[in-house]
Amino acid sequence: MSVIDSRAVIDPSAKIGANVSIGPFTVIGPDVEIGDGTWIGPHVVIEGPTTIGRDNRIYQFASIGAAPQDKKYRGEPTRLEIGDRNLIREGCTINRGTVQGGGVTRVGNDNWIMAYCHIAHDCIVGNSTVFANNASLAGHVIVDDFVILGGYSLVLQFCRMGAYSFTAFGSHVNMDVPPFVMVRGQLATPQAMNVEGMRRHGKSPETIRALKQAYKILYRSGLRLEEAIAQLADLAANFPEVALLSKFLETSERGIIR
Repeated sequence: MSVIDSRAVIDPSAKIGANVSIGPFTVIGPDVEIGDGTWIGPHVVIEGPTTIGRDNRIYQFASIGAAPQDKKYRGEPTRLEIGDRNLIREGCTINRGTVQGGGVTRVGNDNWIMAYCHIAHDCIVGNSTVFANNASLAGHVIVDDFVILGGYSLVLQFCRMGAYSFTAFGSHVNMDVPPFVMVRGQLATPQAMNVEGMRRHGKSPETIRALKQAYKILYRSGLRLEEAIAQLADLAANFPEVALLSKFLETSERGIIR
């Protein structure tokens, strides 16, 4: 059975799953759907249209599904979709999408979003990411799986963070960050491959060596980007992780941090 505090305000049209806990003074608006086993603390505001999956934990003073902070927004029924098993800590803000950006903001599964983070309209966040305190995404940002954003990191609109990439504390990202790459600074610049992150996710020593070699080709060889991509072809043929990096470089629309 769900446990809903009598002081919570829940719109009759909201769909609340089984074994959901909702704390006092939380407000849940119309067109909100909350999956089984999700825990919502006190003083949370959830506006729709918003869908939240199973077994999430949302802490006090979070604002979920509010209208996008975009002057072009005219009240269209855009959406927010949140997957399963996410941790969303105190004071986080996650906005719905805009028509111009596809109409949806999406957060995947198993993400750890610490206090006071902001995920703006039309962002797409993958799975198993970590957002340290006060990390913020501007609109239309894509964050691939296993990314770690250090505290107070800022990512400019339309940028993409490749899988397993990492930003140091206070980094300001204004271009795409390739997979596995660590960046830092204002503006952020590449520093090295995220070796510790690769080890934690079970990448083999051979794969790590190949990615280190790829980093040298990309950032230390003096080659133009097209030349570096060509140089990566042999490594990419033997290591899927290098192929992932190479494909990211080929398809980056904004251009990469370099």
